[in-house]
Amino acid sequence: MRSLLYAIAVGLVGAALLHIVIILSLPSFTGRDAYTRVQSFGEANRFFPLANAGDTLAPINDDPAMKTAVCTFSVENGPIRLFAASDVPFWSLVVYDEASNEVFSMNDRTSVSGALDTLIATPIQLIGIRKAVPQELEQSILVEMRGEEGYAVLRTFVPTRSREDAANAFLTDASCEPFPAEQQ
Repeated sequence: MRSLLYAIAVGLVGAALLHIVIILSLPSFTGRDAYTRVQSFGEANRFFPLANAGDTLAPINDDPAMKTAVCTFSVENGPIRLFAASDVPFWSLVVYDEASNEVFSMNDRTSVSGALDTLIATPIQLIGIRKAVPQELEQSILVEMRGEEGYAVLRTFVPTRSREDAANAFLTDASCEPFPAEQQ
């Protein structure tokens, strides 16, 4: 009798664990994970602003006080440089890998000059860059990314309607481009 109760308890615990694993892994099987949604939003190496309304299949910007743009990238063929001149009261950047794990984050308060200037590269690429840092990267923040694909989320604060044009210009002018190979 005792062994039967033990078998039932083990079976119930095992079934509960199996259900939890299935539920947590479901987004990766359905293609509805964050990376897949962002990747289908637009071409790689370009920031795309998120829509303010939910009438689109693209991800939406659900905070009216923030403007958000996303960029997918691959560091397989070389580093990616994220750059934007700052004319906004606040901005933040988060870099994720393809599994949507946070790789790096920063904001205007932690940047060198208030501007966004970040280079994302694999560990091997960074070794080569650090041997002879190009002049245009002397003030850049170098970010090591273990995987080859990922996406960046750039957000800026819009405290008043009068600052909305500056926020839109900041996101529109932000670049997410491959760093030229001849400069590495």
